[in-house]
Amino acid sequence: MNVVETENLTRIYGSGDAQVTALDHVSLHVEPGEFVAVMGPSGCGKSTLLHLIGGLDSPSEGLVKIDGQDLSALNDDALTDLRRQRIGFIFQFFNLIPTLTALDNTALPLVLGGTKPADAQARAAEWLQKLEVADRRTHRPEELSGGQRQRVAIARVLVTEPSLILADEPTGNLDSSAADDFAKLLRETVDKWERSILLVTHDPRISSYADRILQMKDGRITEETRNGKKPAAKEVIHA
Repeated sequence: MNVVETENLTRIYGSGDAQVTALDHVSLHVEPGEFVAVMGPSGCGKSTLLHLIGGLDSPSEGLVKIDGQDLSALNDDALTDLRRQRIGFIFQFFNLIPTLTALDNTALPLVLGGTKPADAQARAAEWLQKLEVADRRTHRPEELSGGQRQRVAIARVLVTEPSLILADEPTGNLDSSAADDFAKLLRETVDKWERSILLVTHDPRISSYADRILQMKDGRITEETRNGKKPAAKEVIHA
């Protein structure tokens, strides 16, 4: 079963002369343990696609399935539970809470989901150990290096054991060295812990770590490359 599947996914904003088609009948899938990058110019629909797949916005047409579950069939509470349990989000500034330690930041998604604090911290400590920042667990974000903050952000995502990670320009505010380090972490997340990642990026160096790269323009997927090679012309472009 695919981790992600979309069919004719469309998002239209406004109406009449002010109508804008942000996403135009996009069909794709992401397999278990696959790293897919989405690239394209500003305004091409990359972030809209991510928001629809993550259940943060609703499509005007088409559907999204996560682990076979049609998001449109879920009420608000069920959708919230699905996002909390099956999807991890990584945004550009990582959004670590400055007043919390690395351990508490990592445990937070579990605590918000109803896990007892002691159990949440135990699981958080395991992931900090796996990400090699256990020795910084009592430090707050301002006391961590940029690379350590990256690792805590990844640990916070993985602590809920999601099948899918959605990353929206996570390296956009990093220098080239830090961006490369973070991309390697994402690649490790796929290879070592068998998570699926759908990444939006403008940086071709970062997308080079992905298994497949989708190019978008004007709300559509226009091109796919797989391991650096374009598919044959007869192939249908999909993810």
